[in-house]
Amino acid sequence: MIETPSLVDQYCHGVLRTELGLGTFEAHLAGGEGRPAAGTTFFDTQTGFAVRRWCPPLLGLEPHCSPAHYLARRRELGVLESGRRLLRGSGITTYLVDTGLPGDLTGPGEMASAGGADAHEIVRLELLAEQVADTSGTVESFLANLAESVHAAAANAVAFTSVAGVRHGLALAPEPPDPGEVRGAAGRWLTGRRVGGTLSDPVLLRHLLWIAVASGRPLQLHAGLGEGDLRIDRTDPVLLTDFARATAGLGTDLVLLHGYPYHRHAAHLSEVFPHVYADLGAALVRTGARASAVLSEILELAPFGKLLFSSGAHGLPELHVVGARLFREALARVLGTWVAEGAWSLADAQRVAGLIAAGNARRVYGLE
Repeated sequence: MIETPSLVDQYCHGVLRTELGLGTFEAHLAGGEGRPAAGTTFFDTQTGFAVRRWCPPLLGLEPHCSPAHYLARRRELGVLESGRRLLRGSGITTYLVDTGLPGDLTGPGEMASAGGADAHEIVRLELLAEQVADTSGTVESFLANLAESVHAAAANAVAFTSVAGVRHGLALAPEPPDPGEVRGAAGRWLTGRRVGGTLSDPVLLRHLLWIAVASGRPLQLHAGLGEGDLRIDRTDPVLLTDFARATAGLGTDLVLLHGYPYHRHAAHLSEVFPHVYADLGAALVRTGARASAVLSEILELAPFGKLLFSSGAHGLPELHVVGARLFREALARVLGTWVAEGAWSLADAQRVAGLIAAGNARRVYGLE
């Protein structure tokens, strides 16, 4: 039996503080936008089936109970108690929380308290730049305050994360933009921007990435699936090849988030570049009962010290549970098969499982 007693969730978001009805809950199971097609439900997905398999027992129900029965029990317990039971039942002992999404979501401190775990903040670069722009009157003050804010955030956050792929696409020029380009782009953006306006200018996105690289903190880059408002061909991680080459040897690790359905591309980059790591989150959560097949494909290429577990969860504590359970099941099935076939020893399988579950993340993010 392959055991993973400790999990470091190296990328997730907080959970909602409000009670949810059936439609609202169901919407959080979807990877895209909008409602399900008429006469269908988002529970009829790999993620929905995984929620019905793994979460009801943590709330005192039978596996695979109906969505209506499950949500009635959830309301009976209340949002705080059901969240506490689910998070503590996930087996996750450390959460790295991206605090850059809008909405009434819990922060790292609340995640730690509810989950009986440790928690640390991941700072989203684009949101940080937008907040700086809201309070900066000139281009010069914006650029100076931005550099200072990234430096200050690096003192407390365990990592930076960027959604440049979502905002623009990953086919960005790999080199740092020159100061004149940055000032011009900042001037154009600030002139046409209202308070709260989002950042999608490719020059400023590159500038942010390179400021983060200079900080020395790990830099997480969203790739593949993860957020539904951009064509995924623009988020293929292979588009980051030149950026990975340009940042090699600078002392900053790059972590490719999500990856799926380009998980083999992410695995390949982690094999080629010593400072590039691959995340397992969306690749397993989205594929549900097929998670072990996808994990096998990632393990074909990626060095075992370059893979990191995450749930990628957002909004529902159920998604933290599903991410953890699918990971454990898939890892045990894949490595257990290799042990049974004589390809691996049990000791080696257990050691690799510990690396992917927690050890690699503790090394990359400097966790004690």
